[in-house]
Amino acid sequence: MSSPINLPTSPTPEPDPWAALRAFTAARIALGRSGTSVPLRESLAFRLAHAHARDAVYSALALKPLRAGLEQLQLTFCAVQSRAQTREQYLQRPDWGRQLTETSQAQLEELAVGESDIAIVLADGLSATAVNDHSLPLLRQLLPMLKAAGFRLAPITLAEQARVALGDEIGQLLRARLVLMLIGERPGLSAPNSLGAYFTYGPRPGLTDEARNCVSNIRPEGLTYPAAAATLFYLLQEALRRQLSGVGLKDESDLRLG
Repeated sequence: MSSPINLPTSPTPEPDPWAALRAFTAARIALGRSGTSVPLRESLAFRLAHAHARDAVYSALALKPLRAGLEQLQLTFCAVQSRAQTREQYLQRPDWGRQLTETSQAQLEELAVGESDIAIVLADGLSATAVNDHSLPLLRQLLPMLKAAGFRLAPITLAEQARVALGDEIGQLLRARLVLMLIGERPGLSAPNSLGAYFTYGPRPGLTDEARNCVSNIRPEGLTYPAAAATLFYLLQEALRRQLSGVGLKDESDLRLG
């Protein structure tokens, strides 16, 4: 009769004395340790977060619900495509994600019946999930402010396989004074659905990042919809009034209130 095998026991995870700080951030801090490694629970949570981030990169715009939501807001819209026809092309050729197809260019030229103040673009970027989750709730907060201020809006554009700079070509073709692009940000391990809002005054192809402003991390766990809408409304007004955007335009709304 063989003797029983004594298997090694796993070390008991040791709590981290800084664990209370985790209540203030979703960042991976104060994970504790188990022997010389992180606890199994934290290791599995990291793998799950990484899987969510990968899923977000390969997610697609939910065109049907987005179109239905825009119709409820009584907005006209059209769908366009960058030169990147697949996700693989989008990831391997960033330059194609910054250029429209000839068909999409023609679509927008037909829509541009007159000049407008603001052209809004919903674009997948690196997380279509973010646009699917947060673009319509943000627009429900922002649009009443823009309309009450008398801004003329161009038709909304839904852009697939799009990089931020694609908005400049869209804005120019729609003859808009300013383009506002709501786009999915690069997923983080604690935020796979963070929405970014980029805008450019005088949009045209060839502009670089210093010509743009960005309001980032728009989501209930980050910058809330009302706070993001208020910040964007202030900045958009100032951009149109001062005829500039980018490094020359700062959020000084707190100074004005003071």
